[in-house]
Amino acid sequence: MDMQEISTKLQAGKAKEVKALVQQAIDEGIPAQTILTEGLLKGMDVVGEKFKNNEIFVPEVLVAARAMNMGVALLKPLLAAQGVKASGKVCIGTVQGDLHDIGKNLVKMMMEGKGLEVVDLGTDVSPETFVRTAKEQNCRVICCSALLTTTMDVMGEVVKEAEREGIRDKVKIMVGGAPVTDAFAKSIGADAYTPDAASAADVAAQFCA
Repeated sequence: MDMQEISTKLQAGKAKEVKALVQQAIDEGIPAQTILTEGLLKGMDVVGEKFKNNEIFVPEVLVAARAMNMGVALLKPLLAAQGVKASGKVCIGTVQGDLHDIGKNLVKMMMEGKGLEVVDLGTDVSPETFVRTAKEQNCRVICCSALLTTTMDVMGEVVKEAEREGIRDKVKIMVGGAPVTDAFAKSIGADAYTPDAASAADVAAQFCA
């Protein structure tokens, strides 16, 4: 069976067809890892690139991600049985005082589309929670999102908290959101700023490599 077909259907957001094709590939004895990387993740990569280039927009990304998740759900037990690990673990959240989550959710989907395991802390997340989670769950990257100029300073507190807790050398801190800039990221000592969800996923995957 051709993995390209899974990729193409995923890009079109055809969740039911993706699910059926993934099941068919499993039944044909194709390894779960192959279906994941050659079919689902490859399709999501194309979606990420198109989104970066403004060829498609948020709604198309959401339907593609839903299709991907339906396929991944079938593969999860098989991957676990084969002892396949995610390529890295990331925790993500919108910082304290900020309740916006659309951008964060998009980044999460793109990161999962790169084969990363994502711990979603939701919105209004304190610096302590970010750092405690990273410690307890052994996350390689902390991703902070903010949509308000009034809350973006909390990102600096996350960096300081990681230093206080002695994990700053073990974890990369990424920041993003409408008011955030590269200059701001540098000024607070963060490791990376990315302007969009697809770029964020690329950078996180590099950090976890």
